[in-house]
Amino acid sequence: MLVGVGGQGIILASEVLSHVLMLAGHDVKKSDIHGMAQRGGSVRSDVRFGEKVFSPTIPPGQADILIAFEQLEALRYLPEVKRKGCVIVSTERIIPTTAVTGPHPYPDDILTRLRDGGVRVVEVPAPELAAQAGNPRTASTCLIAAVSWHLDIPDEIWDKALREAFPQKIRAVNLRAFSLAREATSPAQ
Repeated sequence: MLVGVGGQGIILASEVLSHVLMLAGHDVKKSDIHGMAQRGGSVRSDVRFGEKVFSPTIPPGQADILIAFEQLEALRYLPEVKRKGCVIVSTERIIPTTAVTGPHPYPDDILTRLRDGGVRVVEVPAPELAAQAGNPRTASTCLIAAVSWHLDIPDEIWDKALREAFPQKIRAVNLRAFSLAREATSPAQ
C-alpha cells in the first residue's frame, strides 16, 4: 500500500512498482484512491501481486508493506498493516492547514507511535536523497528503492523497469536517486 498526499508521486510510484512486479512474472492488480489529491488531500494506491490475484484492494489490516510518502499519512494508515508488517516512511512532514489552524496539531511523535504499533519501521530521508540525486521530485523513486530490499526481485528487473518507466530526460536522475536510496536503506547498514 502506498500512501501520501496529492502531488508526491504516489500514483507514478505505484505504476513503477506494478511494472517491476509484472516483469518479475507476478499477476498484479492495482487500485488508486485520490479524491482530493489536487488540493493536497490523501492519496492511496493498493498494489497486490502473486501467482493469481482476484481483487485490487488490500483487505483491512492485511498490508504486508506500507510505503508512506509523508509521516502523518503513515500514522493514518497504520491500522491497514499486518502485525509485524513493514512501514517504509519518508522523513517528509507536510503539515495540513487543519493542523495549523485547528485544535489538533501535527504530532511530534509519529515515528515513535509507528514503532509502538507492532510493525518494523524503515525511515527514508527521501527529500534529502532526492536533492542529492539532483531533483526533489525523485523522492518517490527513493521510496521505491527502499521497498526493493523487501521484495525478492533481481536487480536487473528493477533497472529494466526504471529505464522503461521514465522518459530519457529524467531517466538518469531517477536511476541516481534509486541507487542513492538503495545504498542508504540497505539492511546491512
